[in-house]
Amino acid sequence: MKLLFVGTNPENTGAASHFVALAQAMVEAGHQVTAVVYPDGLIWQGLASSGVHRYPAQFRNVFDLRGYIAVLKAERQLKPDWLVGNFGKEYWPLILVGRLLRIRVALFRHRTPAMRPLSARLIPRLAQRFFAVSEYARQAYLDRGIPGHLVRVLYNPVDTELCRPDAQRRSEILRSLGLDEETILLGYTGRMHNGKGIFPLFEAACAAMAEQPRLHCLWLGDGPGARTLRERAAADATAGRHHFLGWIHDVQPYFSAMSMLAFPSIATETFGRVSVEAQAAGVPVLGSDIGGIPETLEAGVTGLLLPPGNVAAWRDAILKLCDPSLRMSMGAAARDYVQKHFSTPVIASQFLQILASD
Repeated sequence: MKLLFVGTNPENTGAASHFVALAQAMVEAGHQVTAVVYPDGLIWQGLASSGVHRYPAQFRNVFDLRGYIAVLKAERQLKPDWLVGNFGKEYWPLILVGRLLRIRVALFRHRTPAMRPLSARLIPRLAQRFFAVSEYARQAYLDRGIPGHLVRVLYNPVDTELCRPDAQRRSEILRSLGLDEETILLGYTGRMHNGKGIFPLFEAACAAMAEQPRLHCLWLGDGPGARTLRERAAADATAGRHHFLGWIHDVQPYFSAMSMLAFPSIATETFGRVSVEAQAAGVPVLGSDIGGIPETLEAGVTGLLLPPGNVAAWRDAILKLCDPSLRMSMGAAARDYVQKHFSTPVIASQFLQILASD
């Protein structure tokens, strides 16, 4: 099958990571993939060594002729069976190109906020396939009146080899932080703002540290709440046990250093790719029981689901996972779970089946 992926959003988002992983998954499955993407952005760089031919372009809006020219150029070279889009501003351009050239269109929706009324009504009906990235997101679209038969679910694929556990990486990262092998490292990675639950997590971690002297926190990311979080940590008695590395472009190596990952959002998440990537590295996950997060782990087996923002519950869960035997059993189950449900071969196969279905 020939697939033309179009993703010209320049931002480093989960949707961008999904775009790269799905395109690579289809290449690995033996399909021919070309991509029209923003030059030198996350997607462009992520596909650099993937075997995907890239065309630089950007759709600033539905009237941006330069974007259309790039798509038409790529189409002439590839003659694709499907146009695949990942970002809202490209929905209408791809539908228009698809209608003009008689090419089927598959669109992914990564967010649950409502589209504009006309788009919300027409886009799922005009695209030949319309995908949600979780059952939670699918239900949100159905609740707004989109017929159920129009919305398919396809989870984010994860390269399990890229995220595999690595004992040497763990040792190197711990040494760089001035920590020894006996350290229990609670990790957080992502945007830092109130909705991500970073402040209740901080309180819970500090309370757990009072009972577990080997517990440390690794904070990866940046955002409007980062400065306040650093200030609170600096003023706390546990200051030396919080390690802030800022924004890290490639977080996969750091999963190997973590003993557990916290995904503490108090605002709704559509999915939760970081949860899946951590489990692929054999790391159990503490996740908020909200939105699409529960779909990313097997509660009680690969991690724990917790009430969002409940400091006492999170403290107790952190301390529970300080038990090495529990961490080991959950970590082993976590990697197996990801292999079965989110690995690139599994998702590529599901994507192909959905595209081929009537």
